[in-house]
Amino acid sequence: MRLTRRGRFVFFGLPLILLAALLLSVAGFLTAPAKAADSPASLATTPTVTVTVQPGESLWTIAGTVDPKRDPRDVVAEIVQLNNLDAAPVLPGQQLFVPTP
Repeated sequence: MRLTRRGRFVFFGLPLILLAALLLSVAGFLTAPAKAADSPASLATTPTVTVTVQPGESLWTIAGTVDPKRDPRDVVAEIVQLNNLDAAPVLPGQQLFVPTP
């Protein structure tokens, strides 16, 4: 029996590609940085307050007002994470959780 080029690919190449994909998936699961807490007691909560966005305010100005001693980029990142924001623009009247210093 004689295999064509396509036949050799299907017979040898496709299983190798699938094996490589499986190994990369397993490696990704094993090296994932996120890990759930082992117990509820080990969870750390971030103390927050609720702030209502005023007209003309941005996350940058809110971050500077809330904690002027810290780098505003870090505070903005925390606000985005606490509120599950997809984009940086906020609307007047929107209520946000912001970290307290």
